[in-house]
Amino acid sequence: MSKRKKEPTQSSKEDIFGKAAFDIEHALGMYAFSFCTIPAEGIYDKQALAPLMSVIETCHIYLIGYTPKIDFIDAQQKGRTLELKFTALGREHVVSYELPPELSLKADGELHYLEDAHGQRYWPNEQEMSARLISESKAINFEVKYVGQAYGQDGSRNAIDRLLKHETLQKIALKGVPEGYRLSLLLLAIQPNNQLITTMNPFAKNDADGSARIQSGLEKLFNTSEEERVSLYEAALIRYFYPEFNKEFKDSFPSTNLKILQNCYNKDFCSVVAEICFDELPFRLWSQTIEPALYHIAKHNLHKGEDRRMFFGC
Repeated sequence: MSKRKKEPTQSSKEDIFGKAAFDIEHALGMYAFSFCTIPAEGIYDKQALAPLMSVIETCHIYLIGYTPKIDFIDAQQKGRTLELKFTALGREHVVSYELPPELSLKADGELHYLEDAHGQRYWPNEQEMSARLISESKAINFEVKYVGQAYGQDGSRNAIDRLLKHETLQKIALKGVPEGYRLSLLLLAIQPNNQLITTMNPFAKNDADGSARIQSGLEKLFNTSEEERVSLYEAALIRYFYPEFNKEFKDSFPSTNLKILQNCYNKDFCSVVAEICFDELPFRLWSQTIEPALYHIAKHNLHKGEDRRMFFGC
């Protein structure tokens, strides 16, 4: 019989949270609320980009990386099961669907489709197919090689504007993409409003300045500009993924010497958090230091002292 895990006692909570210097601590939270993914060569195809521009125009963060080439090779119907076959990195993967009674698989040359009794044609949703392929194969991953941002004057510059004349993108392309992969881009739009993450710790050493610290956090929340937020988000992702082709922020973030963090230190924030959490991503993100996953939460404590750590597990 397995032993039941013991709940933390009052004294153990005091031991853990009693290390904290202040009863009120704030983190600035940032997250991507929309995304667009395209092959790197697609940035030059204005016609193909046109339907995506409403999203692209809001994207100021971009990730450059490698994704496996995926080829659709066949579709088969076995009873009431539809099997779609793909190849990636030399391996075959099958995505299966249970078909409703009224649908059957048809083919017109190399074109496969589902048809009902009235001749209406259907096909599985592309995002759902990608999600199933990711889940079942564990092979569709985006290796992050570079993280960057574009903002311009009052947000007038989007990620594509920057990438069209991007020396690092050209450098990665010239270096050569590994066999079986393609150079891909993930463009991210950061939420238009700031969010404040606050902890209230009754065991902290100092509880005399709680009201002032709450007010300071609110001031920072409402006075952080979009340009500052984009820069902080970029720096947080660079430090988190530690991409091969980035230089700035990999080892210097966070630091009191960084201009983009000065306001955070002035308002006495203890942490910044940058999130990428999409169920619909067509791949899992990873790097040489981060395991593949759909969801990534980059948490960075701004202070070195243990007594200022908001996230004690980090």
